[in-house]
Amino acid sequence: MNKKLSPKETLLMFWAFFKIGAFTLGGGFAMIPLMKVEMVDKQKWIKEEEFLDIIAVTQSAPGAVAINSSIYIGYRLAGLLGAVIATLGTVLPSFLIILLVVMFYADMKSNKYVERAFKGIYPAIVVLILAAAINLWKAAFRDKTGIAIAVIALFALIVLDIHPILVILISGLAGIVLERARAEQGGDEK
Repeated sequence: MNKKLSPKETLLMFWAFFKIGAFTLGGGFAMIPLMKVEMVDKQKWIKEEEFLDIIAVTQSAPGAVAINSSIYIGYRLAGLLGAVIATLGTVLPSFLIILLVVMFYADMKSNKYVERAFKGIYPAIVVLILAAAINLWKAAFRDKTGIAIAVIALFALIVLDIHPILVILISGLAGIVLERARAEQGGDEK
């Protein structure tokens, strides 16, 4: 943890994650560009390279990338309390929205305006996920090792039909082995 947030900044962090949670339709990957704008560009709490590393780590951990990222960033900014506050900020909007939907589902399901709104929202979700993929691209393809692992992983998933969990585990192991070999060749161990 690099810095301790003041109570006012901690409340601001909750509000930032609440806004991200409230306006993210389409899952955790759609949340990534919103997190980047809020955490890196607007608040400048995290540098872009560190943010990309956080996304890479949190997407490889079990669980939803949005929650994992919130926990990591919250902890990084304000310790355990920050992790709890960031997570609450992220999940509370979804919880409240689902609660409202359940309460009024019968009235909403056939509403033509709701249907039309979702027809407009879906293309925007695809673009948000694409933006997240582009940001992840920057983190994953920094060198030939990343490109090689990605090509082999894609082949394993699509052609060989290997389970994604196995591909993630083998890719992680390959990254460890290849980066260690590169460090030993260069004479510096990371």
